[in-house]
Amino acid sequence: MIRLGIDLGGTKTEIIALAADGVVVLRRRVATPRDYESLIRALAELVHAVESELGTSGTVGMAIPGSESFGSNLIKNANTTYLNGKPLRQDLEKILTRPVRLANDANCFALSEASDGAAAGAATVFGVIAGTGVGGGVIVDGKVLGGAHGIGGEWGHIPLPAPSVEEVTTAPPCYCGKRGCLEVWCSGPGLAADFQRTTGREASAEQIAASNGMEERAAIGRLIDRFARAMATMVNILDPDVIVMGGGLSNIERLYSELPPLVEKYGFNLGGMPRIVKNMHGDSSGVRGAAWLWP
Repeated sequence: MIRLGIDLGGTKTEIIALAADGVVVLRRRVATPRDYESLIRALAELVHAVESELGTSGTVGMAIPGSESFGSNLIKNANTTYLNGKPLRQDLEKILTRPVRLANDANCFALSEASDGAAAGAATVFGVIAGTGVGGGVIVDGKVLGGAHGIGGEWGHIPLPAPSVEEVTTAPPCYCGKRGCLEVWCSGPGLAADFQRTTGREASAEQIAASNGMEERAAIGRLIDRFARAMATMVNILDPDVIVMGGGLSNIERLYSELPPLVEKYGFNLGGMPRIVKNMHGDSSGVRGAAWLWP
C-alpha cells in the first residue's frame, strides 16, 4: 500500500504518492476550488485518479492551512476561510470510505523533515516556517505533537520575548487581534515593515536579504536577534534535538551561523549551541509530511 499526501493551498492543491522508502512515485497539482462542496469532490477525484493510475489504494493524509478542533472536529484558524467551521475530515472519510488524517501545514513540514529530511533520526524536532507568516510544528518520536487544542507549536502568536522599550512602543498589530506577536516581527512582511520604520525606505524581504548594504544587514541582524530570543524561550520548554528552518526566510544563510550562539546566550544554561538546520525538501515538505501522517 502507498501513502497519499495532499497539501491544500490557497490557490493550488497538490497530491503525491509516496512509496515505502520515501520515494515520490506520482505527483499531481490542481487549482484549489473556491467553495467547500467543490473542494470535497475535487479531493475525492484526485485520490481516485491517482489510485487508478497506480493500480493500488493508499492511506490518505492532508496538510491544511488551519487546524482541527479536537472537541468538535471542525476546522478553525484556516486562512482558506470557507474551511472554518466545517467537518473536513469526516466529510472526506465519508466520500473516500476510509480513515483520513489531517494536520496543520507547519506540523506536516516538521514531520517531513523529521521522517526523511534534515532532521531524520532525531527524537524531538521543532520545525519553523518563516515566510508570509510564522508557524511551527513539534515532532516527538516521529509523531506530531498537536496538543489538547490542536495548536501545538504555534509560536508565531506568542509575544516577542524580552522586548526593548522601542519594540514595546512600536509593536505592530497582528491579525489575531493582539500586538507584538512574533509573526509581525519575524515574517517576511515583518522584516520589510521593520526596515521601512527604521530607514524610511521600502524594500521586500527578498531585496533586504540579497543586499549587502549596511542598513539591510542591520535589519537582518535585528531579525536574527528576535528569532534567537523566541527560539531560546521555546528551547527552554521543549529542548529539541534539531530545529529545522523552512519558508522563504530560511534561505538567509546568516541564520545558520548567527542563530545558534545567540540562542545559547539567551537560553537557560544550555551548555552547548542548539542544532539549527535548513530544510531538505523545501516546498515539498508539506505534502510529504501529509503522506507521513501514516507511519
